[in-house]
Formats: sequence, C-alpha cells, structure tokens
Amino acid sequence: MRPSRTQGVTMAGDTGHGQQLRFTVLGPVRAWRGDELLHSGSPQQRALLAALLLRGGRTATAPELVDALWGEEPPHAALAALRTYASRLRKAFGPDADALVSESGGYAIRVGPGGLDIDTAERLAGEAEKARAAGDRGGARRLINDALDVWDGEPLAGLSGPYADTQRTRLEEWRLSLLETRLDLDLEVGCHAEAVSELTALTAAHPLRERLRELLMLALYRSGRQAEALAVYADTRRLLADELGVDPCAELSELQQRILQADADLTIHFSADDRPTAGPTFVRPAQLPATVSDFTGRTAFVHELSDQLATAEGRVMAVSAVAGIGGVGKTTLAVHVAHAARHHFPDGQLYVDLQGTGPVVAEPEAVLGSFLRALGIPDSGIPDGVEERSALFRSTLDGRRVLTLLDNARDAAQVRPLLPGTEGCAALVTSRSRMVDLAGAHLVDLDVMSPEEALVLFTRIVGTERVGAERDAAMDVVAACGFLPLAIRIAASRLAARRTWTVSVLARKLGDERRRLDELRAGDLAVKATFELGYGQLEPAQARAFRLLGLADGPDFSLAAAAAVLDLDPDDTEELLESLVDTSLLESAAPGRYRYHDLLRLYARACAERDEQPPAERDAAMSRLLDFYLATAAGVYVLERPGDQLLAHLTPTTHPGLTFTDRGAASDWLFAEAGCLLACVRQHANTAGLTLRRAVDLLLAAKDLAESGADSRQYEQAATALLAATQAAGDGRAEGRARTVLTHVHSLAGRFDQADEQARHAVLLGRACADPIPCCYASNNRGIIAIYQHRHQDAETYIGQALAAFRADGNLPGEASALSNLSRTHLDMGRIQSAVSLAEQALAIYREINVSWRHANGLYAYGVALTRAGRHDEALAQLTEALPVFRDNRQRLWEGMTLFRMAELYFAVRQPAQAAAHAEQALAQLRGIGGEWRRGNVLTVLGRCLDALGQPGRAHACWAEALAIFEQLGSSEAADVRGLLAPAAAA
Repeated sequence: MRPSRTQGVTMAGDTGHGQQLRFTVLGPVRAWRGDELLHSGSPQQRALLAALLLRGGRTATAPELVDALWGEEPPHAALAALRTYASRLRKAFGPDADALVSESGGYAIRVGPGGLDIDTAERLAGEAEKARAAGDRGGARRLINDALDVWDGEPLAGLSGPYADTQRTRLEEWRLSLLETRLDLDLEVGCHAEAVSELTALTAAHPLRERLRELLMLALYRSGRQAEALAVYADTRRLLADELGVDPCAELSELQQRILQADADLTIHFSADDRPTAGPTFVRPAQLPATVSDFTGRTAFVHELSDQLATAEGRVMAVSAVAGIGGVGKTTLAVHVAHAARHHFPDGQLYVDLQGTGPVVAEPEAVLGSFLRALGIPDSGIPDGVEERSALFRSTLDGRRVLTLLDNARDAAQVRPLLPGTEGCAALVTSRSRMVDLAGAHLVDLDVMSPEEALVLFTRIVGTERVGAERDAAMDVVAACGFLPLAIRIAASRLAARRTWTVSVLARKLGDERRRLDELRAGDLAVKATFELGYGQLEPAQARAFRLLGLADGPDFSLAAAAAVLDLDPDDTEELLESLVDTSLLESAAPGRYRYHDLLRLYARACAERDEQPPAERDAAMSRLLDFYLATAAGVYVLERPGDQLLAHLTPTTHPGLTFTDRGAASDWLFAEAGCLLACVRQHANTAGLTLRRAVDLLLAAKDLAESGADSRQYEQAATALLAATQAAGDGRAEGRARTVLTHVHSLAGRFDQADEQARHAVLLGRACADPIPCCYASNNRGIIAIYQHRHQDAETYIGQALAAFRADGNLPGEASALSNLSRTHLDMGRIQSAVSLAEQALAIYREINVSWRHANGLYAYGVALTRAGRHDEALAQLTEALPVFRDNRQRLWEGMTLFRMAELYFAVRQPAQAAAHAEQALAQLRGIGGEWRRGNVLTVLGRCLDALGQPGRAHACWAEALAIFEQLGSSEAADVRGLLAPAAAA
C-alpha cells in the first residue's frame, strides 16, 4: 500500500499547472509533464530519482540515499553531490519543484494518483487477481496483459549502484511472475498453441525456472505434441541434476506422470461462468435462426421435446432426433423449441445446416471447425482430422451448458462426431431419416399437421377476416396441401399477397389437378407435388428466375451472380428475388445473398428440365454464370498482379463481371465467393469446348484460393475433376492448363513427385498447342519442385526455360518470379553472389509493378539470398518488411514460410531462443497448408534451436517427427535428420 498524501504537502500532479508530473521506473527512469519529457540528468542523478520514487512517498535519509547510490565506497563529497542532484531535479521539475520535498534530513517525492508506472502496474495486477478469484479468467488475462504493457524494457535501465541492482532484480522477478500468471491463464482459456512459442523463448532465457517448464509441458500436450512435452521434462531433469544436483519439483514430476497416463483432466475445462474477454475469446454463441412469429400447433411435440431439454442438466447428454419428410416443419419445430429452451443453456446455442439431402453433405470436420471458432478457439488451435476436432469440441464444452441444433442431417454417422457428450449439454437433430442407430437418442416422428392446426396456420398468414368468411373453402385449401406446413405456408402467402383473390379462388386452383398430393407417402415426389402449389402461382418472370437460379450449385448465391444467370440488371433481379423470398421459395441468407432450401433447389431443377423452353436456355444461363465468375476473378487477378499476362491468354467471355478499384474489396470478393465459384467450376466438369476451357481458366484466375488454406481442398477437387474432363474431351490446350493448375496444387501440398509429373505433361501440351501458360507457369513450377528435390541442374534448366517464356510473353511478374527461383537455385549450387544479384533484379521488377504482396515475394527471395551471403542484418530487414504484407493479404503459406526463414536466420546468428520462437509461429501458421514436407523442414530447424538451448529431449522429439514425415514422403532430407538423431541415440 502506498501511504496517503500528507496533509499540507503538494503532490506531483496537484500543482494546479494543468499537466500532471509523471515518472517511469519500469524501463528507463524518466520524468514527464503531460507529454513533455523532462531532462532528468546524469545516471547518478536519475539513480537518486529512482531511489526516491521506489520508496512510495516515504522519506529517505541522506545516509540511506548515499548507501543506495554508492554502496560501501561513497565519494568524499557524497552529501554535497546529493544536494546538488536534488537541486537539479527540482529545477527540472519547474513549476512542480515542490514535488521533491526536504524533511528530517532527507528527501521524498510525492507522486499523485497514476503518476508512477509501477503504481499503475500494481493496481492492474491487483485487479487481475480479484477478477481471477471471481472466476473471470478472460478479464484477469486482459488486466495482466495491461500490467505487462506498462513495462518499457529493462527496469531502471542504465542505472548502476547496489540499490538499483537489487531493485532491478526484484522488478524483473515480478514481471516474470506476472508473465507466468498470464501464460497460465492463456492455457486455461485454450490458447495453448499460441503460448508454445512464447514459452519456448522464455524457458531458453530462464532455463532453471521450473514453473515455465511446467507451463510449456502442458501447452505442448494440449497442442497434441505429447512426445515434446515429455522431452521437456527429460531436459529439465538433466539440467537440474547437472547444474544444481537436484530433481525436478513435485509439480513437474506429477505433470509428467499425468501426461504419461493421458489424464483427461489435463484437457481444458470451463465453468459455466468462465468467459475470457481478451485475445482469442470463448463466447456464448447464439446461432439459432429466427423463430417464425406465426408458429402454430405441434403442442404435444413441443412439450415432449421441451421436457427432454429441460432435464439435460445432470444427465450425460440429452439427444432428441426429429424425423419426417421434407417440408413437414422439422426445422421450424426444432428452432421454436430451441428458442423456448434457451434459458436452460446459458452458455450458448450452436446451429448448423448439415445439408443431408443435398448432393454434397456438410463434412463433420468442417462443421466442428466452425463450431470451435464460434466458441472462441483460434484457427491455430484447431487440429486437423475429425476425431481430434471432435475431442477438442467435447473438451471445450466440458462444464458448460450448450444446446446444439443439428439441422437436416443425412444419417447418424454424420451426427455422432458433432454431439457434445458432456453433462448439461443437449443436441437437437432433424433429419428425413429415423435415426434408430443413434445410441441414446430420443426419437420423434413428425407427421403432417392436424386439420385444426393447419387451418390455424393458414388463418394466421391470410388473416381472420378473409378466412372466417370462407371457412369451408379454407379447409379445402389446407386439405389440398396435404396438411403439409411448407405447402400451406406457400399457398397462404400467395393468397395474402393477392388481395383480389378469394379463398374459394385458391381452393379451385388447388382442386383435382393437385391429386398428386396423394403420393405424399412416396417421399420426394410428394414434396414436389407440394411445391407445385407455390410454383404454379408465380408470374412468368418469377417462375423463370426460380427455375434458372436453381441450376447453380453452391451454398448460396449473390445478387450479382443471380443477375448474370437471369441476364437482367441488378435492380430487376433483386425485385424478383425478394418476391420469391416473400413466397418462401427462396431464403435471404444475408443482405444481397440468397439460397434455396435443398429440396426446393431439386424441385427448381426439375421445373427447369420440364418447363424451360428452349432447353438451350439452361446451358446459356449456366454459361453466363461461368462468364461472370471468370470475368470477375480475372479482374481480381490483374488487380493483384499488374503486368501479368495471364489475362491476355484466358478464354474470352461474353458476359461481364464485377469491376473493382480497391484491392482489398477485390480480395474480399474472391474469398467470400470461393464456395460458389468452385462449385461452378465443378459443375462444368462434364462439359466440353469453350465452356470447359473457361472453367479451367477460372481456376487459373482464382489461384489465390489454392494458397489460402481454407479453400485448398475444394480447389484441388475442382482441378482434379477438370483434368479428367479435358482428357475425356481430347482438348490438349485445356488439359495443359488443368495440369498447370494441379502442378501448383500438388507443389503447395508438398507432393512433389505428383507435381513434377503434372508439370512435365503440361509443358509438353503447352508446346504442342503453342500455349504460353503451361510453358511459363508449369516450367517455373517444375523448377521450384526441382529446387525442393535438390536437383540443381534440372532446376536451372526448367527455370531458364520459364524465364525465357515469361520474357517472350512480356510478363514482368512472371519474369521476377523466375529470377527469384533462379536465385534460390544458385544459392543451392554455391553461387552466392550470383544469387544475390538475381534476387535484386527480381525485387527491382516487383518494385516497378508496385503491388505490395508481390513486392513481398521479392523481399522474401532477397532475404533468403542475403542470409546465405552472411548479410544477416540486411536479410532480417527484408523478411521483417515482407511478413506483415503477407499477413495483411491473407497469404498464410508465405507468412508461415517467412517466419521459417527468420527462424533459420536467427539460428545462423546464434540466437536460438529467437529462432525457436519464430519456428513455433511458423508451425502454427502452416497448420493445414503447405504440406508435410514444409512442416518437416520447420521441425528440423526447431529441433536444432532447442538442442542449442540445452533441450535435447525435445529436440529429439522434433527430429523424430520430421524423420517420419520425410521417410513417408521419400524425401532426401531424411538422411540429414538421421544424422542429427545419431549422436542423441549414441548418447
């Protein structure tokens, strides 16, 4: 506790001059008035200032101050010097001179509230302790970070003397203690993957600090790196024995045993009130779709399901599965019940449409990824594989009460990985199939509405006055609808929108011609018959829009894409789409975006096949959509890569796309439309001629999606399908380009043999067809692959061919890329100066075309060359400049590779702690992208760093994992890693 202000004494900041006097000791000792830095004099004068400040307003006697400044050997004139320093400080304080007071033969400084940085840090640390005690770990974490941010380097920087040395050690110990607390909180809120990098650096700097080792073991274990976690313990035990002759503390030994036993309690546990609010936060998701305001009937089902959900607390897990035909109202019922039960699940509600009746169902792995992100887990903390994600999902929900609504499931196998499995949580599942094989589920079969319920629903939509006057006709209408809720809603909405119609008019329209509804028990055909009720009442333009838009694959579609399909301007298109939304034949997914219910999409396609005249209009509509995506993606490509000649060689389009002037908006469009764009490509894999060529060219123009990580798998699937189509069509030009695309895909994934095979065929086809695209890009990629496989002569040959092709085509970015790759080749061949020169030439071209992230490619290549040339400071500057550019442009692969190169650089200059931290960051960034080969290289470097830091056990674990990767891939790097492991094995 700081002493209260002495009565009658003016404190710094209370002088009435309007600007508070402030001091810092958690860094250089400084004095400020407002934003003005005051001159605080020589080191000895600042040592006096620090000694007074650290006494918290208490008076220090002259002998105490002399001892603090000079220790046991003060100068003869120490007291005089002390008075001189005090006088100079008062002069520096100016109008606040009376803040330094003389009393009782000594001195004191009175600092106002918030006037000393250490007071601020202590206050924040105290508030953090209270927040943690109250269960607010997120708030505590934020406050600890704020306290750590007060530090500005080494405490009392630049000061000497016994008192300064003692206080510096105390303050540094305090900072480390705060860091340990913050890191402990990081692990408690699930940020273990991010913590590994920081803990690796801290354990290197403080090797004997066991608490840091304990936190590192736990972070590694929770990141799925058990072998490394155990290796940390082995390294620590050896180090303590060698240095101190002691064993690890009991806590560290106990943690080792728990890891060996795979103790389930080591996973993350959260209480119901536990919510971090800083960094990668855990949030209370509220994903339930809006419930309909006119929900009607289903009383027995509502009670049955509500009772199941109300008893979820105290049970392992409550699962209710609602089954029924399409359009029977499964989702409406489930959403209504879920909203009513929200108070039973205060920790949130998750929702997903599993697309069980569509051609491509939602993959559990992808769904779990979205759920984990919704719960606040950062991408770097989400593992690959459905089993690992499912386990993390269950761990994340442990101790929480969350409701999960799994809508439109195909079967029990799709659902099982998505179930919470913990006490207090519940899952609601809807499906067209009865899930008798979903163990422990409460099954509910949802039938059509009763006549009374159907009539109430119809009345609520149409209006009491109109229905009351024609009750019998209204009953005829709902009977003709087969009492199916979706059909009733469609019919009623159409009637409500047409004030001139009577109920009898609608009843006559639904007469004998609707006898198809009798086939309701037959499945999909029954749903088709129901949809006929709404479709038959559409205006011609509405019906055409409904039919044609249903032809497109993809999760949804934008207004601009719909305008292309319909060949209309956006305003007219929007009017049509909104009218379809009004009749429930279309859903508004978000402003400017629309989607079909999956069954309605199937029905719309059936209508297009039956009604669209002439039939060629269906192909024309899809051709316009392909043109739209290709034209827009080509524009984005050129905006990202000015000077690149790819656009000049793409198949011409007849329908325009969107035009962007802002690179950020263009990139946002590409990634937002990725799902729809790639679905359009896959949809055209069964075409031929110019249409097939445009589909291939669309992948070329959208190549950034292959490097993003998020869309890489779908991109590869589309490319594989197109290659098969080009071969079947006998189109050598299209096949060469498809193989060029797959070369890029396989290379990114580290499948170099496959990539090289695709590139070899692509170049041959390109030469045969005189197509510059494979000759340029496939040759360049083939050279890159040869670099990775250490075939230096081949690399120089292929890149030389690419360089000549790019120059012949006038392609400046391509020329710069080839020069960068040739630089890398010369590095591997020992021609260092030539490599640096080539990298400089590439960078000059990138600067000329003036595109930030392409410029970053040049900086990256130049940084690699300078590292090998021993010009480390220059190399670090290049890589440091490139890193944020890649990050800002969503180039995750290149961000990760830049971190890897920085790790290599720091290791080369004998800074293994810095190197290890960057290697850890590279591993996190390359998760799910870049392939196992790149991961193996990063692990190899990380192992070298850890070995240099005196952690041979963990280094061995990294090398063992890298060796397994390289051996599986058949990579030559395996021999190098065996060489690293051999000394450890001999020891």
